Amino acid sequence: MAIPPLSTFSLLIFFLFVASSALNQPEYRKTFIVRVQRDAKPSVYPTHNHWYESTLRSISTASDSADAASGRVLHSYEIVFHGFAAELSALEVEKVRSLPGVMAVLPEQVRHLHTTRSPEFLGLKTAGSAGLLKESDFGSDLVIGVIDTGIWPERESFNDRDLGPPPAKWRGKCVAGEKFPANLCNRKLIGARYFCSGYEASNGKMNETTEFRSPRDSDGHGTHTASIAAGRYVFPASTLGYARGVAAGMAPKARLAAYKVCWNAGCYDSDILAAFDAAVADGVDVISLSVGGVVVPYYLDAIAIGAFSASDAGVFVSASAGNGGPGGLTVTNVAPWVTTVGAGTIDRDFPAVVKLGNGREISGVSIYGGPALAHGKLYPLIYAGSEGSDGYSSSLCLDGSLDPNVVKGKIVLCDRGINSRAVKGEVVKKAGGVGMILANGVFDGEGLVADCHVLPATAVGAVAGDEIRKYIQSAEKSKSPAKATIIFRGTRLNVAPAPVVAAFSARGPNPETPEILKPDLIAPGLNILAAWPDNVGPSGIASDKRSTEFNILSGTSMACPHVSGLAALLKAAHLEWSPAAIRSALMTTAYTHDSRGETMLDESTGNTSTVMDYGAGHVHPQKAMDPGLVYDISSYDYVDFLCSSNYTAKNIQVVTRKAVAVCRRRPAHIGNLNYPTLAAVFQQYGKHRLSTHFIRTVTNVGDPDSVYTVKVRPPAGVVVTVAPERLAFRRVGQKLNFLVRVRTEAVKLSPGSSVVRSGSISWSDGKRDVRSAVVVTLQQPL
Repeated sequence: MAIPPLSTFSLLIFFLFVASSALNQPEYRKTFIVRVQRDAKPSVYPTHNHWYESTLRSISTASDSADAASGRVLHSYEIVFHGFAAELSALEVEKVRSLPGVMAVLPEQVRHLHTTRSPEFLGLKTAGSAGLLKESDFGSDLVIGVIDTGIWPERESFNDRDLGPPPAKWRGKCVAGEKFPANLCNRKLIGARYFCSGYEASNGKMNETTEFRSPRDSDGHGTHTASIAAGRYVFPASTLGYARGVAAGMAPKARLAAYKVCWNAGCYDSDILAAFDAAVADGVDVISLSVGGVVVPYYLDAIAIGAFSASDAGVFVSASAGNGGPGGLTVTNVAPWVTTVGAGTIDRDFPAVVKLGNGREISGVSIYGGPALAHGKLYPLIYAGSEGSDGYSSSLCLDGSLDPNVVKGKIVLCDRGINSRAVKGEVVKKAGGVGMILANGVFDGEGLVADCHVLPATAVGAVAGDEIRKYIQSAEKSKSPAKATIIFRGTRLNVAPAPVVAAFSARGPNPETPEILKPDLIAPGLNILAAWPDNVGPSGIASDKRSTEFNILSGTSMACPHVSGLAALLKAAHLEWSPAAIRSALMTTAYTHDSRGETMLDESTGNTSTVMDYGAGHVHPQKAMDPGLVYDISSYDYVDFLCSSNYTAKNIQVVTRKAVAVCRRRPAHIGNLNYPTLAAVFQQYGKHRLSTHFIRTVTNVGDPDSVYTVKVRPPAGVVVTVAPERLAFRRVGQKLNFLVRVRTEAVKLSPGSSVVRSGSISWSDGKRDVRSAVVVTLQQPL
């Protein structure tokens, strides 16, 4: 039956009703961070907060009450940033932008977490009368601020035995909250705060049955990273019987302050910026940040903005490079005033071998501590992608994709992707499977991550996954069912070669400023043992009710706090060093060779890795304590760098808080920032000969009356000259300049492609080698 047409009067009534309903609907609002010019506050307002609230009232729609408008200030920033965060509609954003004194309105960005033996692997041992730990008193007077998911303060890693009172400069506090009384802080954990206004503005009120409205950690990530940076010595330590030994952080006596900004839905910029503001005001020496998001220009990046002011205040900021590897252009947290940390392996793994019915044994890794599969028995083996009604979902072992009638009693081969590795095991277990083999995809390559599985399971590389699938297909054709078992071989030490660049570790080039090589360096980030909370099972799955004091995790999230702790030790040993000097010491003493004496391998391919994978190299703490020379950078140098990046004066002030006069008419070459690496990017616009130069300044932090001579290892096909070739220092603290010229010729490339070549220059005084990577990228425009 056809629907009769509406009369004109009915249509009029309908449109009036729709219009009335729309007017009565509250406007959709999102969180924005508003940057103001601090001295623009009208004198009629006693505080900046009064100004911000009045501003919101003045732009609010008629439907808003005065109280509702003034209550929309989520955070007010005073230290690292001048301004506030608030929920604004699209119309209100335009009104705010037009107000006098407003410099920028930044949209909220949600970030995500970049988710023992490492001190010994790095050469940080307790025995001996000298070394970085001894020289720095284990970092006892330094404070590391960890911006993360909070902390589980009862862990033995955070005990305060034999520690004196907090440093006299400390101004922080322990903020009480749900299941976190203020007295849980001690002389080790000297501060704890939480920031959730941005999170709740975007997601509504938190579910307090699954999260703590307090600094207490309901995820585990923050507890883990904090103990990597500064955990006390704890023995015995292990996870489900694996990695038995002593657990310790990089700076065991350093003080900790936890700033909780990450919640179930992620980590929100407005909360992160508030944590930076509080951490600098509290008096931290180091900020460790194992979160990241998409790369945007620095003046739109809340982490870059907060980190600049922290660095300006003398605070060292380290951040994880991200887990987007092994693809290129995946590195995050790329601002040059942030030390960006990628991940490498250590000389320990957890082998779990797949034994197939044809006798083949295939290497894998796992951390499984439950009942093992029956000794000597082979179990039916199936590929999940061949058994489910939806081949794609079942191949990935997504929830509900497996048929229990097919899976029961069998080992299931699942493909990696979409859901977490441990959740795949839970899906197989629910369907009645007795075990799981988790196969990497082509993009994952051969890099393996050991997980605390809830059933007998192991992870294998992409090539091994293909072999197992072919075996299953071959068995089906021959009418003899495929069979397998998994053999767990515990903890293996002295694995070679090591280190290797972890497959997941994000790679360069730097998407925002390719002339600044990122990541800066790598540190241990694969299968790292550290503290863990009581309320989270080791697999991180809600149904996992196992409890462990320590857990083994992987990610650049784990690499970053290694460098944070090392930075605290270096700062304790050299109180006069700036954040840039500390980074320089770590980078110029880093190494690029593994335990075989050859260039480190890339775990994803097994091939030789490159500077785009590891930056300056792998950290070497003992050498970093005495680097000889450092490349120092002041805040004004960074301002010049932003001018060279063609940022406007307003954009620069958003980042730096500094009133910038007009940038020089001919800004300096962007590569002339006094960075410890030298990267040239040439666009081949029909040019045959290509050249550039770098000016660098080094500061003597070694011996007086020392002479350094240069050794050049040029990239292939590139001519590199250094003048002068000899630097003679009369005193400690003296600065000398040198010029590096780089010349090369264009090569034949297809449109849109590029080639990267690397070498190095090293200054040596006979005792120390101060090494800087030299990287040349040739790009063929489209």
